[in-house]
Amino acid sequence: MAAARAFPPIEELEAGLVAGDRGLLSRAITLIESSRAEHQTLAEELLRRLQPRTGNAWRVGVSGVPGVGKSTFIDVLGTRLTERGSRVAVLAVDPSSTVTGGSVLGDKTRMDRLSRDPHAFVRPTPGGDATGGVALRSRETMLLCEAAGFDVVLVETIGVGQAEVAVSHLVDTFVLLALAGAGDELQGIKRGIMELADVLVIHKADGDNAAAAERAGAESASALRFLHHGRDGWQPPVLTASAHEATGIDDVWDAVRRHRAALGSTGLAERRCEQALHWFEAAWQDLLRREFLLNDDVAARLPVLRDRVRRGERQPAAAARDLLARGKDPHPPSA
Repeated sequence: MAAARAFPPIEELEAGLVAGDRGLLSRAITLIESSRAEHQTLAEELLRRLQPRTGNAWRVGVSGVPGVGKSTFIDVLGTRLTERGSRVAVLAVDPSSTVTGGSVLGDKTRMDRLSRDPHAFVRPTPGGDATGGVALRSRETMLLCEAAGFDVVLVETIGVGQAEVAVSHLVDTFVLLALAGAGDELQGIKRGIMELADVLVIHKADGDNAAAAERAGAESASALRFLHHGRDGWQPPVLTASAHEATGIDDVWDAVRRHRAALGSTGLAERRCEQALHWFEAAWQDLLRREFLLNDDVAARLPVLRDRVRRGERQPAAAARDLLARGKDPHPPSA
């Protein structure tokens, strides 16, 4: 329990967040991200206290394949928004190494202007073992930023392809960035994620790429009309933009605002209720897995089963049933 006392008291964290103390916001996020049971208890209490102050920000996800320029785009967009009086929080989820578990956390360095902006807060977060391109605690971190008074939260996802659909369960508006001139544009971004995009942006539409971007935009607009059919009364626009030349950025944000107006208060409330249920399902499944692995017999049996599966001595499904039996009964019959 001594480690838990390394964090300021809950009352101090709460007061600091409400006052906009960026240092205490960072400490609170670190508390949220901790996997220690005592820290999670404190984190849950902090979130309970702050709940009435959350939900007032516009949550926007920015996704796309690696190299599409997400961080640079967010740097320009976020700076444009703070110049207009908004307070912008950016949650930049970085991929973790599958070998070491480490994370590059380079997005903050690519958001040079925004990371130095006093009206912005950029938080790089390692993706860890979370699926779907967003960190496990991204939703809770977003709530903390809202409680701290940020009225726009931009979530930049890892950018690993179709698994990025998980961000749609986190944000109000999902902006998908794509590239032109890389072969079949639709192959590059896949049908599943296109069906969830609220705004599609052909990025890096500058220099020699400008004409190709216009052509890709026309092709993608036709595809989106086929995929969406005006779902929820909203037909996703296809825009071109260049963060390098700072062109088209205002058009993208105008589209985000139009999407918000199209949702209306009822549509937004329904979307967020469905998202809350999604994260409840994700939370209890993750908690169940963690609790299951705390079983001493399961922990001892797991490496044995992994080795037998690797050597082809057990089928994966049969080994999984064996492990489940160990969790239910410490002395199951041998299989």
